[in-house]
Formats: sequence, structure tokens, C-alpha cells
Amino acid sequence: MRVVIVTESFPPDVNGVAHCALQTARHLVRRGHTPLVIAPAVADPAADADAPCAVVRVPSLPLPGYPQVRVALPSRRVAAAIAAHRADLVHLAGPFVLGVRGMTAAARLGIPAVAVYQTDLAGYARTYVGTGESAAWRRLRTVHGAADRTLAPSSAAARDLAAHGIGRIRLWGRGVDTVRFRPELRDDDLRRELAPDGELLVGYVGRLAPEKRVDLLAGTGSLPGVRLVIVGDGPSGPALRGALPDARFLGRRIGDDLARIFASFDVFAHTGPFETFCQTVQEAMASGLPVVAPAAGGPLDLVDHGRTGVLVPPGDPEALRTAVACLAASPARRAAYGRAGRAAVEGRTWEALGDELIGHYTEVLRERTAVAA
Repeated sequence: MRVVIVTESFPPDVNGVAHCALQTARHLVRRGHTPLVIAPAVADPAADADAPCAVVRVPSLPLPGYPQVRVALPSRRVAAAIAAHRADLVHLAGPFVLGVRGMTAAARLGIPAVAVYQTDLAGYARTYVGTGESAAWRRLRTVHGAADRTLAPSSAAARDLAAHGIGRIRLWGRGVDTVRFRPELRDDDLRRELAPDGELLVGYVGRLAPEKRVDLLAGTGSLPGVRLVIVGDGPSGPALRGALPDARFLGRRIGDDLARIFASFDVFAHTGPFETFCQTVQEAMASGLPVVAPAAGGPLDLVDHGRTGVLVPPGDPEALRTAVACLAASPARRAAYGRAGRAAVEGRTWEALGDELIGHYTEVLRERTAVAA
């Protein structure tokens, strides 16, 4: 199968869309298929040296106020690359800007398209500009409505899509690397460095951006015997260093280094209310950690309240603080939640989820053939 992955983001970017697109390309290659990636251009000309397949970069500009995110510019390269690849199917990863071009090209060329919903753009519009939700949903309806199938990462995301008039929805979650992220990587030397007085380590991993609401952890960081550790970077970094003066900020970490940090936490806390999935929650569970997360979006599917972690009302700092305090007071509960979390994700490998995705591709191609006949 020849597949073109049109993605709004791709490594070296570090975010859910980029990571999922990379894992998809890797799995397609492993299964003997021929993918091509189309993504916004990045500053590093050697960025694609380790990519699993060919990558076509489209001119882009940094997002004002958030230069880590680049937005593709209109380009004929998208349609030309899809045609030249002789694609059987187009995979649209988090389509909004570049994905719209990809959907238009696929429709013009008569190629079926699968659109993967990954980002709560309406929520971001509300957070960053206080308006624009309706415009965001109109754009999402345009691209997803034209696709042969929309894949939603969680039950909450599927409900949102359906409520806004988008059909042909199926659930498709995300895999997690349970070999890389595992409890055995717990590092006592790192723990002594981060918590020299033996404090309980409560970790957050993710982008430092307004919609992530990391500021809600201020009260948690003031708990006696608790040390907050923040991993990630983004435009909110300077403000958060002021708001969380006692926290340790480790910056952006990836790969085995990140896995070692995850395993060295005692509790994982996520704060963002706009997660369509929330991959870091899965990585925390794979690392054997109890999770505290908002009862919204993706975490509703991932966290089994009272068994693998605690779900709290979104945007409630006191609820976050109370949940962490309860876990801090009960090592046995932390251990039980951590074991249950690890068991819950052991079957969610990228291999299993990649094969599920190929199954969706196959069904879409079969349906398109049946219609043509």
C-alpha cells in the first residue's frame, strides 16, 4: 500500500501529532508498505536524516508568540507529491492548515483519505484569543466532512466531533512504548538530585503553554514533603518559573532520558483540559505511576478513577492538591495504582495500534472500491 501522511507537525517537533505521525510511518515501513510524509519545513536541514521514509517539506512560518510551532504556507508541493507518490490513500494527521491542502488534493485526484483528529483546536482558539471556536469547527468540518473516515483518539473526542456535525467516525487510540517506558528505570541517584531531602516527586511532562494550565500545580507544590518536577518547554516557561518557584524545571527531555525521569517520579500530574488523548498519561502508566488528571477529554478513557489514578474537576487547583496529598499519604495506594496502570497499557503497543490503523485503511479502500463498482 502506498500511503501519503500529510501532517501538521513532524520530528524534530516534540508533540502528539509529530510523534504519532512518526510511529505511523515507522509501522507502515515495518509492515512492507510505502509511506511518504509531507510536513512543514523546519530550521534544521538535517532533521529528516533518521526518518523512516522520504519526507517532503513545505514552506512554513513560525507561529507568532509560539516559535516552536510552525505553520505551513500554501504550496503546490502537496498535490504534486501525492500524485508523484502514486498514493493509494492519504492519511491526514491533525488536519487544519496543511491537511486542508492534502484533503483538497486527494479529492481532486480521486484518492481516499483518512483524517486523524488529534488537536482540540476550538479549545486552543478559546484559550489564546478568547474567540474563534466557531471558525475552528467550520474548518474542521470542511476537512473531516470530506474524508472517507475520521479517526478519533478517545470517546470524548468522538462525542465532540459528532456534536459538531462530523460523521463517519471510528475510535483509534495511540500506542505506547512499554519497553522504553517501564518502572525498572527508577533511578535513585536522580531522585536524590531532585529531592535531596527525600521529598515525594510529583512530575508534569508536556509543553509549557497556556492551554496546558501547569499553573494549577502551584498549590500542589506547596504541600509539605512534595517536590514538583516540570519537564518540557514552551512560551509559558518564564511565567511558570515565577509561579512555581520551588519546582525543578528540567527543560525538554526525550527518549531514554525522559523514560528514566518518568520512572523516577512518585506521582504523575496532568493539568490540561483540552487533551483529545494525552500520550504522557499513557507513558506515566507504562512507567508504573499513579496518575492525577482532569476528568475531561482523553484522560477519561485512560485513567480508571480509583484504580489507576484520580480524576479531578478540570481547572480546580484545590482538587489537584487534595488528590496528590491523598496519594502522598498512602504509599500502598500509589503502588497499587501504579501496578494497575502498567497492566492496563501493556497491550497498547504501537505495533498493535499500527495494525489497527492499517485495518482502517483496508476498510476504507474496500468501501471506495465497492462504491466505484
